[in-house]
Amino acid sequence: MATLDELKDELIHMGKLLFNRGLSNGSAGNLSLRGPDNTFILTPTGCSLGAIEKDKISVIDENGNLLEGAKPTKEYPFHLAYYKVNPSVNAIVHTHSIYATAYACLEHDDPQDVLKPMTPYLVMKLDKVILTPYRKPGSIDIAYDIASHGDGHKAYLLANHGMVVGGKNGTDALNNAQELEDDCRLFFLTQGHKVRYLSADEIAQLRK
Repeated sequence: MATLDELKDELIHMGKLLFNRGLSNGSAGNLSLRGPDNTFILTPTGCSLGAIEKDKISVIDENGNLLEGAKPTKEYPFHLAYYKVNPSVNAIVHTHSIYATAYACLEHDDPQDVLKPMTPYLVMKLDKVILTPYRKPGSIDIAYDIASHGDGHKAYLLANHGMVVGGKNGTDALNNAQELEDDCRLFFLTQGHKVRYLSADEIAQLRK
């Protein structure tokens, strides 16, 4: 397990990459990493992901008590809920990236499998993407929505809000966030065209 200092450096690196890729603008979005001894490292409230200050990075315990740094993002409850039900997840990315957020603003027929795969990589990296109901940002209900799905889910779209994705480490979470944004972008780029989606058999083969 990395030290708190190393994890803080990783969080700063993640934020800069997301900001430079255009997946986070202004002070939108938040990040977290699972730390040692049941601690969690999060971006502080109101900060830009492109300019995270190391001494202000929030460290909290599993109950949300602040151990050091500035006040954490108000959305820390859903980070804790995600970690609790997904022991394999060690990093979480939440952004309001343009295409994923636009897709989350549409009406959808199947919130339990909201994004039909056009490429194998959606299935291989994220499998099913779940759309959770609209909640006010910071609402504890977002935590309940995520926790209700239990272990095994990597990617969520929060209705009219943005994306939440997890990964086994920071790099994995970043890659998963990019994959979800790109798949949502593909949806909009192919509007008005006859799309060949992956068949149920093709998806089943990928899941094996």
